[in-house]
Amino acid sequence: MYQSILVPTDGSELSLRAADAAIALAKALGARLVAWSSAEVYSLPFAEQVYVDQTLYVEEAMKEAATNAQAVATRAADAGVACQAFSGMSDSIWEGIINAASEHGCDLIFMASHGRRGMAALLLGSETQKVLTHSKLPVLVYR
Repeated sequence: MYQSILVPTDGSELSLRAADAAIALAKALGARLVAWSSAEVYSLPFAEQVYVDQTLYVEEAMKEAATNAQAVATRAADAGVACQAFSGMSDSIWEGIINAASEHGCDLIFMASHGRRGMAALLLGSETQKVLTHSKLPVLVYR
């Protein structure tokens, strides 16, 4: 059935629960996992008083993304499931997810129903919904 499953993560509790479910599925199918996390692109702050050095921001965001992906890989290894961890930076998270699935030869995307809550989710839209709309691969949504 499925041999390579992409598990995007933002480090949230729900995405880690989705990762655990993906690990169980991969174990049952004998599939491998690809854990992937995206750093958000630096955007200029709205308030003039707030300034964040772009280089520092990118370094910290990439470090956090790598940590998020590695957390999934560690959980998979503990369960005896092969998993590679990758991270990157994308202007659009949903496109990054779809591109990562393609680049790493995945045949299923297994993701949480949502990550952010509240106003951030409203303003940014649902990355999961965008993946569902644009992906040519099957997408399994964990709630």
